Amino acid sequence: MHYAHSTEREDRADWQSLVDHLRAVAELAGDRGSKFGARKAAELSGWLHDLGKYSSAFQTYIAGRGQSVDHSTAGAREAMKLAAPGTMDKLIAELVAYAIAGHHAGLPDRQGVSASLDSRLKDKKLPDLDPVWAREIEPESRDLFPARFILQRKSREQAAFQLAFLGRMIFSCLVDADYLDTENHYAQVSGGPVDREWPSLKNNVDGLVLAFDAHMERKLADIPQAERGTPLNILRSDILAQVRSKAAMPKGVFTLEVPTGGGKTLASLAFALEHAKRWSMDRIIYSIPFTSIIDQTAKIFGDVLGENIVLEHHSQLETNARSEADDRCEDQMPEAKLRRAMENWDAPLIVTTNVQLFESLFAHRPSRCRKLHNLANAVIILDEAQTIPLHVLRPCVAALDELARNYGCTIVLCTATQPALLAPSFAGGFETTQELAPDPAKLHDAFRRVTLRVAGELSDDALISELSQVERGLVIVNSRQHALALYRAAKMKGLESLVHLTTRQTAADRKKILATVRSKLDAKEPCRVVATSLIEAGVDISFPRVWRAEAGLDQIIQAAGRCNREWERPKEDSFVIVFRPTEAEPPKEIKDFAAAMTRVAPRHSDLFSQAAIELYFKEVYWHKGDGLDRIPVKNLNGENVKGSVQESFALDGGTTNFSYRTVGEAFRLIKDGMEPVIIAIDDKPKEVLSALRGGMPAGKAARELQGYLVQVPPKHRNALIENGHAAFVEGFDTQFVVLKTESFYSREAGLVWEKADELGIEGNTI
Repeated sequence: MHYAHSTEREDRADWQSLVDHLRAVAELAGDRGSKFGARKAAELSGWLHDLGKYSSAFQTYIAGRGQSVDHSTAGAREAMKLAAPGTMDKLIAELVAYAIAGHHAGLPDRQGVSASLDSRLKDKKLPDLDPVWAREIEPESRDLFPARFILQRKSREQAAFQLAFLGRMIFSCLVDADYLDTENHYAQVSGGPVDREWPSLKNNVDGLVLAFDAHMERKLADIPQAERGTPLNILRSDILAQVRSKAAMPKGVFTLEVPTGGGKTLASLAFALEHAKRWSMDRIIYSIPFTSIIDQTAKIFGDVLGENIVLEHHSQLETNARSEADDRCEDQMPEAKLRRAMENWDAPLIVTTNVQLFESLFAHRPSRCRKLHNLANAVIILDEAQTIPLHVLRPCVAALDELARNYGCTIVLCTATQPALLAPSFAGGFETTQELAPDPAKLHDAFRRVTLRVAGELSDDALISELSQVERGLVIVNSRQHALALYRAAKMKGLESLVHLTTRQTAADRKKILATVRSKLDAKEPCRVVATSLIEAGVDISFPRVWRAEAGLDQIIQAAGRCNREWERPKEDSFVIVFRPTEAEPPKEIKDFAAAMTRVAPRHSDLFSQAAIELYFKEVYWHKGDGLDRIPVKNLNGENVKGSVQESFALDGGTTNFSYRTVGEAFRLIKDGMEPVIIAIDDKPKEVLSALRGGMPAGKAARELQGYLVQVPPKHRNALIENGHAAFVEGFDTQFVVLKTESFYSREAGLVWEKADELGIEGNTI
């Protein structure tokens, strides 16, 4: 008898036999692969993934004697032997080999100086296998190429990208199946099942559509009778009805171009529900670029659809590994159930971030890839689609296109400023898209509610002077540093009713600040806000006058969405003033966008028109050129060079040369990542930190602390730690950094990390 998993029982009565594990994983993986025609390939990966456990060396190790043994390379070698060279099945067998070789450590590169697939297949010495394996398992190696798979044979580069994508999806099926069967075995040993059950979207979609309708009826009842017939409410109602009416259209790529304030969020949800109902789709995934509004969106969807439907998956405080406390809480609900659902997205509606979605699509690690097979047959909505960072825009579009082409997905690009992503003007773009909104050009005209002015250069003093002349005004600048300096200067000049709003403040404090601002605006009280672009990200707020530092046209339009939002006054009395700050240089990426807008402005009298927006994005993409696919990679000499995602996957002489690990390690949506500092000045974070020290699971603590973080540039966080102003929680040396010098943080200014070089906490008098 050969075993896959052991326990402490010496009689081995509850050990899992190897053949039972392989059979179960093959079946689970095949079920997952069947959604995109890859059942046989996924089953093959399941049968062979632990082939190395048929060695006596591994069986000695699993019995508690001897050293750990490589048990994955043997299956990868066997997979490479199965199909005839030069056939499509041979290419799929190679994908299976990548998946098997990487099911613990992550998908490897084909070539490289160490740990590559080739080096493992050709050079690694492995223990001999017991020949009994060939009698116990009979993996199918014919007809591996997925049925109905559309391979773009005219473009070798695109075909390579498609096959590499398929390999990652097969890998997802394998690692999820392997984890689930192992989890199930040990759950049976311990005497209790693992709760992973969420409602099925297919089985509950009728009720969810009714819940949506009931929510909209409640919203209508809350509107006074006299206001129901206003032009704005009529427009919103028409948009919703039009979008829902198109839900029966075949799956594909859709755009939803609706001006800010037109009700895109609920309209896109309505479409997704109706579309999923019509085409029996498995789940809805709503991806958001800004963590600052993900909680808000998840709450809206939860209020509409009820409990146990929405899974919110993001974390500004990523946990690096499962702790013993995480394992001990397996029976604590709903915490453990939520964490399990985050592992593979087996829930009906997922609200997540672009970082989580796209970095998973290009990942190589099993933990990130487990969820990918659950993207198949899903409605994927991208909120603010124009915000995908330029340096990875081309591979992100290629991934979305592939999900629609070969994995049964519907993609909805939801924005007020639709990016120009159609081929051939955008190389590798979508071949076709369908618009859901009723006549976007007319909508842009109908939603015209502000007057745009270009003011040229303005000093901070001049800007403060202009702000002082209105009772309610909003100034949006391009950096946290400029916002704080401008706020302090305005205070020094005695400007009253002044509010500072940036991500220097925790989300919990920003929520309170925004509530106060809304209250003042509703009461028509004086209120002057200095903010960064975070206020443009779906924040439902309305000022009569907005000043916006020069930026891209899409950001200018987003800023205009904070002016006269509910049409409270004529557009002639509602101004958005674009200015060039004298005292502050914009970040480089903002400067490039602003330059593109400057080039477009002379060619369009109406910068908010559809034509101006389309020309602006074409200008941005043309100037960026090859920079639309750029990641930092290391060459064979270990030197940092510029690389391309799509060039990292190639077909050479009828075989694959895929660099999964290289891309997985280098692909980041945010190039200059920030690092979190916990601000524990309130009772809630203090209680969580105390519980963390006492054994609270790290994942649970991370989620509960999300509202009490400030994201800080890495060099400044390091300075805070080195000078004693911040420290890691005891027992953690890579996460959970807590501010110790609390005077560096105020609810008004936020965290002033620039003070990090001051004398350490021990020498301060506070």
